[in-house]
Amino acid sequence: MAKLKFTKMHGNGNDFILINALKLNPQIIRRIKTRVKFLSDRRLGIGADQVLLVLPSKEANFQMRIFNADGGDVEMCGNGIRCFLKYLHEKKITTKRKITVSTKGGIVTPHFKGKLIEVDMGEPILNCNDIPVNWNGELINRPLSFPDVKFFITCVSMGNPHCTIFVNNVRLFPVSIYGPIVEKHHLFPQKTNVEFIEVVNKSNIRIRVWERGVGETPSCGSGACAAVVASYLNKKTKRKVKVDLNGGMLKIDWNKKNDHIYMTGPAETVYNGEIEI
Repeated sequence: MAKLKFTKMHGNGNDFILINALKLNPQIIRRIKTRVKFLSDRRLGIGADQVLLVLPSKEANFQMRIFNADGGDVEMCGNGIRCFLKYLHEKKITTKRKITVSTKGGIVTPHFKGKLIEVDMGEPILNCNDIPVNWNGELINRPLSFPDVKFFITCVSMGNPHCTIFVNNVRLFPVSIYGPIVEKHHLFPQKTNVEFIEVVNKSNIRIRVWERGVGETPSCGSGACAAVVASYLNKKTKRKVKVDLNGGMLKIDWNKKNDHIYMTGPAETVYNGEIEI
């Protein structure tokens, strides 16, 4: 057994275990990877949606490795990267207010913006082969049928795959029923995150998120970005939108000049601890 120091954090209720793995030996890192399900368990472990490792990077200031609660090694997490920057500052690992972070979904740039953190999430990906989706070209407002319902879906990647669906009343929508069905549909070879969107007006949407390998989460930063892209492409909103989630609010701006998406929101530290793994 080895003792492992960690920090529990959250972004709008989407919660994370952060671990400084910069100087950990490879054997301990491998041990962490095999124990992600235990660490994420809300009864037996610490409890979290994802485990985030701080690792060195040759192409950026740091690398963020992301593991879902089910142990899956995934590409990107918008709420997580805000917590990642705040963690680095609190632990005095860096004093830079703007950093570059390499992820499996590409390089992302978070920076402090007052008390909040803004993240340059890069350009949304719409080509299905790159999302990935088993479809040619783009998939915007196309039907996806099940025995009891037909959805019209728009698919986007923000470094990780998202399938967005518009509904009339997101608070009452049975996310726990349809989220896992869509997540595991054969259209999505690596499964998908699913956003259910209610349009309030041209500048405001409400969403609930079924996160791949996790289940419904209070918030999802990359999901909020994907929801705004889908809302604009379907002529339902402007490019600059306030996104209300169960865990709080995020501001999303799909910049017209460079096509990058900028996400602004909070990051909070819950506690520091130590656990045997």
